[in-house]
Amino acid sequence: MQATAYICLVIATLCWGGNSVAGKLAVGHISPMMLTFLRWFLAVALIASISVPQLKKDWPVARKNLPLLLCYGAIGYTLFNAMLYSAVQYTTAINVAIEQAGIPMLIFLLNFFFFRTGISLAQCLGFGMTLVGVALTAAHGDLASLLQLQLNRGDGLMLVAIAAYSLYTIFLRWKPPVDWRTLMAFPALAAMLTSLPLLLWEVSRGAAKWPDQAGWSITLYTAIFPSLLAQILYIKGVEAIGANRAGLFINLVPVFGTLLSVLLIGERLQSFHMIALVLTLGGIAIAEKGRPKASASTVPASPVD
Repeated sequence: MQATAYICLVIATLCWGGNSVAGKLAVGHISPMMLTFLRWFLAVALIASISVPQLKKDWPVARKNLPLLLCYGAIGYTLFNAMLYSAVQYTTAINVAIEQAGIPMLIFLLNFFFFRTGISLAQCLGFGMTLVGVALTAAHGDLASLLQLQLNRGDGLMLVAIAAYSLYTIFLRWKPPVDWRTLMAFPALAAMLTSLPLLLWEVSRGAAKWPDQAGWSITLYTAIFPSLLAQILYIKGVEAIGANRAGLFINLVPVFGTLLSVLLIGERLQSFHMIALVLTLGGIAIAEKGRPKASASTVPASPVD
């Protein structure tokens, strides 16, 4: 089960690394709120095409937990992505990558503060290693450049995104015992509905941009991989090993984002990329090996797999 959870989380973070690259590629081809809305509009259509019978079956349980399910979509799906796509309009890739690495730390702190979840010395060491790996990647091998970073509007938007996804991860401990399709469908619907006012706001400012051909390709990617596949795999990973341990894998997102930039955008692969990847994976391994015995999982397993 744990090996399966690790595979799920690695694939999920790979998809999210691609989402970061997609956000960068989308600039000039589709506006941020238009991308957020169309992404979830298409995702809802895809989910509905395979989920209607299961949704009917799960409706009695889903109805009792509807506010929570809608909260998942509004916070974890709409708010996070709207802020990320907006942030890349104003800040650098270095800043965004470093700030995303704060998600696991915030998850650790929230779990400890609210639920007194145990944290071992090995987990702290592992987290530190992954953070160094992420920083090395973001700084393109020159850690001294981190001292020159300055916060701007985009960084503020990313801080909101970080807080949103950390809360979403924590809230997964209370997810209702429903099928994964139901757990995706209602939050996705909430994401589509809550992104509509943001799109209307963007239109009112004259900033909305309908996607061109490249914009549609980016939209389709974000609708299928980060929206559906990654969310499903991340939910299963958190379900199996808990929010603290699963959250550590999020440090792979900027590493994968950098590697995908090399493959898709043509950036040069350098030695510090590989060093950062080794540090990140090594940090995860150390944190996993030295985790507290009682923290096997912070999320109740779903009876429906």
